[in-house]
Amino acid sequence: MLLISLITSPMDILPATLRDLGPLRRIEQACFPKDAWPLLDLIAVLTYPDVVRLKAVLNGQMVGFIAGDLRRSEGVGWIATIAVLPAYRRRGMGRALLRACERQMKTSHFRLCVRAENIEAIKMYEQEGYEQTDIWRGYYNDGGNALVMEKYNPDGEFLC
Repeated sequence: MLLISLITSPMDILPATLRDLGPLRRIEQACFPKDAWPLLDLIAVLTYPDVVRLKAVLNGQMVGFIAGDLRRSEGVGWIATIAVLPAYRRRGMGRALLRACERQMKTSHFRLCVRAENIEAIKMYEQEGYEQTDIWRGYYNDGGNALVMEKYNPDGEFLC
């Protein structure tokens, strides 16, 4: 268990399970109103083997989630989703989730997609060493573009 010290109280980063389906669904809908994952996708991310799934818990409430998928054949760890409830942002929770997920995937190459207009998230990813490598036009349900960002250590050493 990773304990993060915040301004007001500690946050736990814990493994997420199928029991977190309800809170995860609320987080998805609050964070991604245009393209929240459907129920079956949420069940899948909480149950598929080899998926790193972590939740941020503050005062007994799930306030954030991340899922990462190590694709050994590609040699890359995909950050499939990361979300923190709007009321809890800018407290380091997203960064803590990202770092914890990267550590658990144990690779030196990471990739993620982010909405092109999500400047706050892009800034955090850049601060964490990610660089834009591509743009996927019309990726999101509403036609919005996704930036593909990657973090890579050419020496092959784990970054975390």
